[in-house]
Amino acid sequence: MPRSAKWIAAAAVACVVAVALFVSFGRRSVPVVEPTRRELVQSLVVTGRVRAPSRIELGTLTAGNVAEVLVDEGDEVRTGQLLLRLDDAEEQAAVAQARAALAQAQAQQARLRSVQLPQADAALAQADAQLVQAERQWERYRKLHAQGAISDATLDDAEQRLEAARAQRRRAAVDKAGASSGGVEARVAEAAVANAQATLELAEARLARTRLLAPAGGTVLARDVEPGDAVQPGRVLLVLGARGRTEIVIEPDERNLALLAVGQPALVSADAFPQRTFPATVSRIAPSVDVQRGIVEVRLAVPDPPPFLRPDMTVSADVEVARKPDALVLPAEAVHDLGTDTPWALVVEDGRAVRRDLHLGIRGDRYVEVLEGVAAGTQVITDAAVRPGDRVRADGAAPERG
Repeated sequence: MPRSAKWIAAAAVACVVAVALFVSFGRRSVPVVEPTRRELVQSLVVTGRVRAPSRIELGTLTAGNVAEVLVDEGDEVRTGQLLLRLDDAEEQAAVAQARAALAQAQAQQARLRSVQLPQADAALAQADAQLVQAERQWERYRKLHAQGAISDATLDDAEQRLEAARAQRRRAAVDKAGASSGGVEARVAEAAVANAQATLELAEARLARTRLLAPAGGTVLARDVEPGDAVQPGRVLLVLGARGRTEIVIEPDERNLALLAVGQPALVSADAFPQRTFPATVSRIAPSVDVQRGIVEVRLAVPDPPPFLRPDMTVSADVEVARKPDALVLPAEAVHDLGTDTPWALVVEDGRAVRRDLHLGIRGDRYVEVLEGVAAGTQVITDAAVRPGDRVRADGAAPERG
C-alpha cells in the first residue's frame, strides 16, 4: 500500500476513535436496574386498638349511698358476682316485714285447712243428725195430734224445732262450703297469701336494686365510685369487658377499601410489646364509611390472643392484602410519581433517558409490580436527578437482586 494511503487510513481510524470518545464522554453515567421476577406481597399497615368482646357500662337502678365496692380495675369477675352494694337498711327492714306478713297469711290459710274445715265438717254432721231427729219427732207428734193425743201448741213446738234444725243444717253446709277448696273463705285466704307473697317479692326486688351484680364474666376496665359516694340512676360506676372472642379494631382510610377483604391474614403487634407479634384475620368490614373522618371500621379476629393483650391497648396491624409468587417487579425508588395515577420510569434507549408510562399492580414495601411499560431486560434508571432526554450510559446494568 502506498504510504499516502496508509496515512489516510490511520487518519480515518483516529477520527472514528475521536468521535467515539467524544460521544462517550458526552454521556452521563447512570445507575440502572432491570426488572426481575420474584414473589411480592402487598401489605396495609394500620394502627388500631384491642376491642373487648362486649364493653358493659354498669350503674345502679336506684339512688343511694354506696356502702362498699368489692372490685377494682383489672379484677376478673364471674357472672352474678357482687360488685357494689348501696346502704340497704330500709330495704332489709321492708323485706323482713313482708316475710312476717306472708308467714301470717300462710298460717291463716293453714288454720283454715287444718282447723276450720274439720270443725265445719263436724258441725255439718251434727246438724244432719239433729235435723233427722227433729224430722222424726215432728212426724210422731203430727200423728199423735191427728189422734187428739197432743195439743196444737205441742205440735207447733215440734214444728219450730224442725225449722231450727233445718236452718242450722243450712248454716253448717255454708260454713263447710266456705272453708272447702274453692270456697269463699278459702279464696280469701289464698288471696291474702298471694298479696303477701307479692309484697315480699316487691321488697326483695327493691333490696336487689341496691346491689350491682356482674351480668357476665370478664375484666373490670374502669371504676368510678368509692364507698360513701351518693349515686343516682344513670351514672356509670363500673365498666366491664366481658369474656369472649378478642378482636382488633383498625380504621384504614376509605381509599384502601378496595384492597380489603374478609379472610385476609394480618400480623399484629402491640405498641407496648413491639417485638411480640401474633396472627389475626380480617373478620368484618363495616358496611358504611365514617363521613366525618373518611375511614372505615375493620375488625380482625384473634384466634389465640397472647396473655399480655389488654382491652383498648394500641396495636399496629400489618394486613396482607395481595400476594403474587411470580411478579415482574422494580424497586420502588426506580418509579417516579409512585403515589399518583400516572407513575413512570426512565429507561436507557439509544443513549438517552426516555420516559415510559407504567401500569402498576400490587405494591410491596420495597418493590412494585409492573404490568405494562417495561419488560424484563429493560435498563431502568434509578438516579432521580436524571431528566427525560438526558444523554446517558448505563453504569453496570444488571437484573435487580432481592
